[in-house]
Amino acid sequence: MYKIGVIGTGFIARGLVELLDQHQSYTISGILTRTDTLKRVDFPRSELLTNHLSVLIETSDLIVECSGDVLYATDTIEQILKANIPVVTMNSEFHITTGSYFVDKGLVTEADGDQPGALATLHEEAIEMGFTPLVYGNIKGFLNHTPEIDEMKYWAKKSNISLPMVTSFTDGTKIQIEQTLIANGLNATVLQEGLVGLHYDDMTLGGNVLASKAKNIATPVSDYLLSSKLPAGVFIVAEHPQKSALNYLKLGDGPYYILDRTFHLCHLEIVKTIKRVLSGGGVLLDNSTTPTISVATIAKRDLKVGEYIGKGIGSFDVRGIAVRIKENKDVLPVGLCENITMRKEVKAGEKILFDDISILPSRALDIYKEIISKI
Repeated sequence: MYKIGVIGTGFIARGLVELLDQHQSYTISGILTRTDTLKRVDFPRSELLTNHLSVLIETSDLIVECSGDVLYATDTIEQILKANIPVVTMNSEFHITTGSYFVDKGLVTEADGDQPGALATLHEEAIEMGFTPLVYGNIKGFLNHTPEIDEMKYWAKKSNISLPMVTSFTDGTKIQIEQTLIANGLNATVLQEGLVGLHYDDMTLGGNVLASKAKNIATPVSDYLLSSKLPAGVFIVAEHPQKSALNYLKLGDGPYYILDRTFHLCHLEIVKTIKRVLSGGGVLLDNSTTPTISVATIAKRDLKVGEYIGKGIGSFDVRGIAVRIKENKDVLPVGLCENITMRKEVKAGEKILFDDISILPSRALDIYKEIISKI
């Protein structure tokens, strides 16, 4: 029986712990939290909660990191990999900020279940069938770059998820992060800063527009469609030489073909990646050692000198947009927008530069600077 450690006690971690208890092949070795373990009797298997990473390192065959925190994940994953323990994550924020540093330092992979992992799985299936992907597409149902706090509180309570989480979904930061990880991990690019985000209720029509744009630049692209009518899922637009066979198989006349996965079940699918890693299947998705895309921090409102931002992702101060790293090395990535103080005024809609802020030292900051110094 494999011993699985879990880092985090949020929505994803809770669901994963409950699921692992159903599986006969796994036992939970420990659950790392930064909260008071004595006050978390509400959490499943609360007797396994610990504040000490060493407990997980000493007792686990594999550790799942799903804290959603870039700085914390960077610190813990570095220690875990030094102990030669594989790491499965549901933390695309970590990957696009510091994940590239760890690609050659042990096994760390994003899991199936969230959109990047679901796209990586669909990519593997497409390649096996002889398709050549042109578009790695996400589907977003709603977008509001500057949502109101009362609205977000309502949806957080209704959905039983945290306020920052629902805010990052709504303002588009999360999808920018997800598609950045896909671009870097699957050797694709983005068509423009902030992605295109076509408004289409027809996946084939919207997908074909994006595919034509990808053909024009001769590089696969990572992007999304915005539609309240399409299912929550992901899709790939691809080419294939067997046009007559695919027409007979009801995939259309081509030249572009849609392969879609109209669901992603988050923590319920993490176990598939756990099984993959433990059986020697290797990495499903990482940020690559040579990323080309990052997610820049954009002010949602006018920011004044002296203002403090505790955490950018999911805040009402800033949001993130996908950008090319080469042209934006001086821009603060949204994954590092944590515990910062404004040194200069930044207007709503402008990118925040490192020179605009004071930022506390961290291992994540050091690693990010090392990554971009090589690009």
